[in-house]
Amino acid sequence: MRQTARGAFETGGRTILAGRTVLQIIPRLDAGGAERTTIDIAAALAEAGARPLVACEGGRLVSELQAKGGVWIPFPAGTKNPFLMALNVRRLSDIVRRERVDILHARSRAPAWVALGAARRTQTPFVTTYHGAYSGRAKLKLLYNSVMARGDVVIANSAYTAGLISSAYDFAHDRTAVIYRGADLRHFARSAVDTARVQKMRKSWKVAPEERVVLLAARLTAWKGQKVLIEAARLLVARGLTDVKFILAGDDQGRTAYVRELDAAIEKAGLKGIVSRVGHVTDMPAALAAAAVLAVTSTEPEAFGRSAVEAQAMGTPVVVTDLGAVPETVLAPPRVSRDHRTGWTIPPNDPQALADTLETILSMGAAARDALAERSRKHVEQSFGLERMCGRTLEIYGRLLEHTGQPPA
Repeated sequence: MRQTARGAFETGGRTILAGRTVLQIIPRLDAGGAERTTIDIAAALAEAGARPLVACEGGRLVSELQAKGGVWIPFPAGTKNPFLMALNVRRLSDIVRRERVDILHARSRAPAWVALGAARRTQTPFVTTYHGAYSGRAKLKLLYNSVMARGDVVIANSAYTAGLISSAYDFAHDRTAVIYRGADLRHFARSAVDTARVQKMRKSWKVAPEERVVLLAARLTAWKGQKVLIEAARLLVARGLTDVKFILAGDDQGRTAYVRELDAAIEKAGLKGIVSRVGHVTDMPAALAAAAVLAVTSTEPEAFGRSAVEAQAMGTPVVVTDLGAVPETVLAPPRVSRDHRTGWTIPPNDPQALADTLETILSMGAAARDALAERSRKHVEQSFGLERMCGRTLEIYGRLLEHTGQPPA
């Protein structure tokens, strides 16, 4: 058994997945970690000689999927109507038979129920991935969420998520595998981002050449902690900080009331022109290269910490809330010594701790920042690379096919 450079699982010189068909199902292919992972796995399958299908309603990432070798199957996967979901089981079963699908992989709850039904009808191996820490403790909600624990293999995107699965659905404990979300280290690298891209980003943010940037890159919703950063910025400005801009990057996704709250908080703190909302950022490598610090200020647990991983890959210092899975992505005391840290952790909802930590990071000398950047890059390369994620996922597919003994279609 060995792995190719791209992670394809091989035995006896023959790629197990070559000629096989894997169908992933997700509501839509828009921006998000689950959507990005779907495309990454489709690309890895195509490189391994497999046929990657994605059933979903559409989305702005469909063209990228197709460009990377994936096949889009239009499918109403986002519906939560029980009657329509029952119809979808039959529709998906027909697709599985017609396309000779070898493995079904669900990445969201409503389509997972449909995929589970189709998998049972067609005797097809079934994989699920927990991309989020699904909320709710009521019996009905736990039942609805339980579909994500019913895969032949259940992939958790962090140890924190795996713990949630085990505590809620102990029957899935022996079938759960932790596979961290992988960053594309070819794109998230300082050497891959030229100066022109960074300058363009800073200009779009209206940041002067001498000003440093504290970046919070997350959709605009209360639990992402934008108000915590605004208050920390107020504290720092009160201490005399003058050469730093605080950038809130992210879609509001229709949350206009929260946007008004943020604007009011900025105005009340006297931070207009110092804290800015800049909307969705498409060039995250350039954004991280333009930042002196990335702040992850979530006030509720997250199932993973993609932006923290990407920042470390770029060598950008990062401070994260010590909550949920995000601390798993950084090395910080007491987990490691100060000399081995790759980031900082702070208590949730603590503007004072955030302000103190940002002040510490912004006062670092060039040599200390360079050493931190080197450690951070190595840390991500060892644990959070895209090839590692794809290789481990394809290995699971290969083992399922070996276990079922299904011949190639």
